[in-house]
Amino acid sequence: MEENTKVKNLELPKLYRYFYLISGILLVAIGVIGIFLPVLPTTIFLILASACFVKSSPKANEWLRNHKVLGMYIKNYQVKTGLSIRAKVFNIIFLWTMILLSAFLLTDKFYIKLILLAIAVGVTIHLLMIKTKSNI
Repeated sequence: MEENTKVKNLELPKLYRYFYLISGILLVAIGVIGIFLPVLPTTIFLILASACFVKSSPKANEWLRNHKVLGMYIKNYQVKTGLSIRAKVFNIIFLWTMILLSAFLLTDKFYIKLILLAIAVGVTIHLLMIKTKSNI
């Protein structure tokens, strides 16, 4: 399969490969920002970045998939193994910390605080519903 991907990459015009590479880099940047902003999803941007890297640079795709932090988002999604209890706890604590900091330090508007609270509840429910890995 890897050879097939390399052949397809060579068939793409150079301009397209650069477009996919730059798009992948931007998507990784947005995904990293999403780690710190609870309202911005991380996984979907990293999956899209991986798709761009597949079309432009297999080396960049391997770097992303094997990255110590970012790689776990993609691998867990692609393999559908779920999240470890540790990852769920970390994500939920980080989510609520950032939401509460945002709600109390960045806005005085009550309706925005309610929206942030609703987002936190929704994301928490989503995280709890994701399959839990059997091994930690």
